[in-house]
Amino acid sequence: MIDTVKRLLKNKIYMCNTLAAIFYMFGFMPFWMYTPKYIEVQYRVSAARASFFTGSVGLVFSAFGILISGFVITKFKPTARCLAMWNVFVSIIAVCATITYPFLGCNESDMQSRQMVLHKDEVQQACNLNCDCDFVKYSPVCSEDGQTTFISACHAGCRDFAMEDNKKIFTDCSCIPSPIGAAAFQLSEDSIEVSNFSVQDLASNNDSVLTTSTPSSFISNLPQFLGGRAFSGPCPVDCTAMFYSYIALVCLLKFTGASGRTSNFLVSVRCVSERDKATSLGFGMMLFSFFVFIPSPIIFGYIIDSTCVVWGKTCTRKGNCWLYEGESMRYIMNFTAAVFVAIGTLFDVGTWYYVKNLQIFEANRDENMGTKEERELINVQRADNGELAKPIKVADRADSE
Repeated sequence: MIDTVKRLLKNKIYMCNTLAAIFYMFGFMPFWMYTPKYIEVQYRVSAARASFFTGSVGLVFSAFGILISGFVITKFKPTARCLAMWNVFVSIIAVCATITYPFLGCNESDMQSRQMVLHKDEVQQACNLNCDCDFVKYSPVCSEDGQTTFISACHAGCRDFAMEDNKKIFTDCSCIPSPIGAAAFQLSEDSIEVSNFSVQDLASNNDSVLTTSTPSSFISNLPQFLGGRAFSGPCPVDCTAMFYSYIALVCLLKFTGASGRTSNFLVSVRCVSERDKATSLGFGMMLFSFFVFIPSPIIFGYIIDSTCVVWGKTCTRKGNCWLYEGESMRYIMNFTAAVFVAIGTLFDVGTWYYVKNLQIFEANRDENMGTKEERELINVQRADNGELAKPIKVADRADSE
């Protein structure tokens, strides 16, 4: 076993090809695991819709990529260098696409996230100060004017709710001005006109709104300008164009990536000798487990959590993340993934360089000469040097049996 592992480590084609696949999968592991959450955060779509596009549509394009690449390889029997060059091309497309992802964000969604954080931490703190919202579950509501999203009805200062057309409507929300409060009014007693004041000014005790000279009639009439309504769910944002652009790019990447993995597997099984094939597959899976399947979700999970701006709370510790900062998530997550895929591209180039003598489908005439034992000995020697591995012909196997 040790001797076999040593031969694999010295096999330049095998190691370059395996390392290329490791870095490629490391970079794309977060997209396979966290894409539904990513779509929910970036484009404000439901979990069901996000899962549909990432699960159904994405898998269809991956399946077509594998089938079409298998058909092309079987039909045209490309050389090892052609297969390796296709892997390089696929990796370059992957890097370019991953770098493009951060620029396919939705500005309206980003603004909504910043708005919710602002209303929680600064502007709206006074109007819900006595509501004890720290342990309230994340359940966003939208003000009746459709402009402001709050983390929950509690954060909007709502004191009651009503049912209208089987929809829950929160009422008497101290952080939301009522419709009459948005209009200008005339103070008849002192003939002082106050126009377009906002609850944010009231909550922050803005001196330009409330001063010691403010007439008593204004103060007495103040409650009628507060106590607006809110509707369940975040305020609607239009991210349709960016969302479908992102899905189109994902489908392209699923298709090309699946086709590249076919050629990668062919090179990996042809570049080792017959006696090392089983061990090479197991050794490769071990490397994937240690360097991809275990660390990648942990690292990218930490990156995603680092973009959380509002955490839930439990009695003893920090709870789940309620709200992510979409713009930071896009840039950090995608650029980090692009770095790993780019490193994998360099190893793909190395694979392309070393496979110049590798025969994938048939050997040349000189290599078919000699006895079966001589041909296998040549294959073993060249495979140990990372140069060539020609499988024993079916006829030879039959003769040996």
